[in-house]
Amino acid sequence: MTRILGISGSLRRGSHNTSLLCAAAEAAGPDVEFELFEGLKEVPPYDEDDDLHPRPASVARLNEAIATADAVLFATPEYNASIPGQLKNAIDWVSRPVATNVLRNKPVVVVGASTGAFGAAWAQAELRKVLAALGARVLDVELPVPHAHTRFEDGGLTDDEIRTRLEEAIEALADAARAHEDRRTAV
Repeated sequence: MTRILGISGSLRRGSHNTSLLCAAAEAAGPDVEFELFEGLKEVPPYDEDDDLHPRPASVARLNEAIATADAVLFATPEYNASIPGQLKNAIDWVSRPVATNVLRNKPVVVVGASTGAFGAAWAQAELRKVLAALGARVLDVELPVPHAHTRFEDGGLTDDEIRTRLEEAIEALADAARAHEDRRTAV
């Protein structure tokens, strides 16, 4: 069983990005266990003075959720042509210590939804760059969801093309996680 953790960069109720992750959970095959992380709002602002052990409980929960997942699916909105501050803040926390952070060598995919015409494409590119810089294995999968307000109804994904591409993204992520595990156990 492959465990995929979904992290939405949006904090708002009714978020299109959280809905996209819920659709990913539905699209996941029977050999994938999908968990949605819901504690991003509780993660305090990163301050190196506070980066002691034990870490704040919300940071420890996020770290543990990522550590126990085989792969991570990020869904990000776009704020001012970049990553939402709270998502970047959470990544700053889990990026420490750099050499042994929980995202190092972890397969990740970045998707995103926005009400605009580009589907959070810039934010996705920025997030991929940040994740790659801290050593995550960022898969070459792109899934922008433009005009998101027209693609969901009552929180459910209504666009079959996006659903198919989401299924393909989950499958690629699960395959990468299994290959990563096979390499680890072979050593």
